[in-house]
Amino acid sequence: MTAAALDAFLGDVFPQVAQDFAVEEVGEELTVRLKVSELHLRPGGTVSGPSMFALADVGIYLAILARIGPVELAVTTNATIDFLRKPEAGRDLIARVRILKLGRVLAVGDVLIFSEGIAEPVARASMTYSIPPKRD
Repeated sequence: MTAAALDAFLGDVFPQVAQDFAVEEVGEELTVRLKVSELHLRPGGTVSGPSMFALADVGIYLAILARIGPVELAVTTNATIDFLRKPEAGRDLIARVRILKLGRVLAVGDVLIFSEGIAEPVARASMTYSIPPKRD
């Protein structure tokens, strides 16, 4: 799937959050942006942990779909996230996603999240997704 197709799919299947994300690049690595707004902030002038987790989760989901096509019911089965440094409130977050293993039933991905324009990552996540069997 292309970046435009992934954005459209997200809008159709998850309209409640689609406006928060934008797929920027699809290739060996998928790049997706969280458009940080007041909704994503927590006290202290930083982006909330749940918002960073959502970016990682959506990023891996979209990276998998970029390879297997639009499978609505692929779901997270395991997730780990490390918060490395405080992201700045006035900057969008950029996730760079790599699929480490894409099997018939499970997919494993890794995400680095950056504050736009800052070289060091603010978070790292690893997730496993379950891919539903194909229906005949």
